[in-house]
Amino acid sequence: MTMKHKIIATLIFLLIPFQAHSACVVLLHGLARSDSSMKKLDIELQKEGFETINVDYPSRDYTIEELAEIAITPALEQCSSHEEINFVTHSLGGILVRQYLSNHAIPKLGRVVMLGPPNKGSEVVDKLKNTPGFHFLNGDAGIQLGTGEMSVPNKLGPAEFDVGIIAGTESINLILSLIIPSTDDGKVSVERTKLEGMNDHIEVKTTHPFMMKNKKVIAQVIHYLKNGKFERKKRNNK
Repeated sequence: MTMKHKIIATLIFLLIPFQAHSACVVLLHGLARSDSSMKKLDIELQKEGFETINVDYPSRDYTIEELAEIAITPALEQCSSHEEINFVTHSLGGILVRQYLSNHAIPKLGRVVMLGPPNKGSEVVDKLKNTPGFHFLNGDAGIQLGTGEMSVPNKLGPAEFDVGIIAGTESINLILSLIIPSTDDGKVSVERTKLEGMNDHIEVKTTHPFMMKNKKVIAQVIHYLKNGKFERKKRNNK
């Protein structure tokens, strides 16, 4: 290659828009929340070079089966030009991904990070689902997040995709925590966030409502998307 050709090649390279990751990240918020709850996480992912689709969907208006199609299908269309499609979800959002994948294949699917997902349902729903106002506040999808016969999460089977799960260990709702028989984040126990077939699982000292804004959680999300595992501090054996 002559010097002239090298200069031309360099100029062409510099003029091509640079993209740090040829990867799209779909963000799915939790029950009775909105896309604004995922905004901080959205911004931090963009800083790392990911293109993000922060989905807003009517979580209280439809069943889990319906919401999976409503929320995910359009997002996948927006990510269609990317080589890889990832998901970062909070609570119900993780169940929507599992529901969608039970009926559809996503050929470009990369990694999924779930924050506080009720993968085995929540005892809170079992206890409160028949109380006045519960359905009004949480809709059909909320009723489906229990541990009994109506539990959708317990019918979806093991993960057959790359998923890392972050569980919170603090609660700001001590009344709800009394309903849950073990360590929890105020809505879901650590144990019930786990999913057969998951690639990695980590506990973070944070609460269910605010974990998606927690700096340590966000750092772990980014680390998993890049490395396929969570970051753990090495112990000093001296």
